Amino acid sequence: MASNNFIDYVKINCRSGNGGAGSAHFFRAKGLPNGGPDGGDGGRGGHIILEGNSQLWTLLHLQYKKHQFAENGVNGGEALCTGAQGKDITIQVPLGTIARDAETGAKKVEITEHGQRIILTPGGRGGLGNDHFKSATNQAPTYAQPGESGVDELVILELKLLADVGLVGFPNAGKSTLLSVVSAAKPKIADYAFTTLTPNLGVVAYRDYKSFVMADIPGIIEGAAEGRGLGIRFLKHIERNSMLLFMISVDSPDIAAEYKVLVNELQQFNPELLDKKRLLAITKADLIDDELEAEMRATLPTDLPTVFISSLANKNIIQLKDMIWQALNAKE
Repeated sequence: MASNNFIDYVKINCRSGNGGAGSAHFFRAKGLPNGGPDGGDGGRGGHIILEGNSQLWTLLHLQYKKHQFAENGVNGGEALCTGAQGKDITIQVPLGTIARDAETGAKKVEITEHGQRIILTPGGRGGLGNDHFKSATNQAPTYAQPGESGVDELVILELKLLADVGLVGFPNAGKSTLLSVVSAAKPKIADYAFTTLTPNLGVVAYRDYKSFVMADIPGIIEGAAEGRGLGIRFLKHIERNSMLLFMISVDSPDIAAEYKVLVNELQQFNPELLDKKRLLAITKADLIDDELEAEMRATLPTDLPTVFISSLANKNIIQLKDMIWQALNAKE
């Protein structure tokens, strides 16, 4: 996805339709001047509906469509005719989209599956016609219900990427390079911090036509959970990943300390992230020989599987894919 086209946050004005009023009509015909009530019900106002679409990866299409107004329901008519319902508005959103109330921040709905449809802003109910209010003691009710008003609200749509594997590491850890090697994604790559300013997704081909989705999350720095660097804007995308692949460069002065900093930032942002399965990849392993690699292994964290890789030299990339696949499909 193009970096300037990745939009993961929009605020929209949703206005559902008003319900149509019920009719207070009475039947009249030749020879029957005092017919009974036959007022129909008003139609329901249009809903604002969110629908999941697996072909969308961003909220860009809503950037300039921030007013979503549904139609009002039609009033009821004579002869017990119910008014037409207001036309619904369906908003297509990528999987992983959360809708929140703009004033309170409370979560309203969440879209996680293709084709999933959830009413975001319900339309007003149509009023009942006077036919509903007739009785033995009130055979000619002149009353009919008005339609219920629709809802006018500001809604925040927030996208959290759905991916099997999230890449976690400091800038220049080699995350974008790995993604470019194992998938068809074309992330921007350069030898300076924060080359990646937006998340990138790639589908990684595996054995026997299997595949999994990998997300390159912009680099974390110490203090990211408090807003330093790119801050928490992209940390949220890690929440939806099934597992986390920590990536640390082999030329790091202290790999164990760097890993501890990364874990600490995730814990401060959301402690539940530490419940996810984890792998550690030591990148740029083409810069060292086998003897130095063996020495470094003795200093690495022991609480997660570790592999030395080189995206440029294609070292242990197949082994890394095997480890990821086994972790994704391991039974709890």
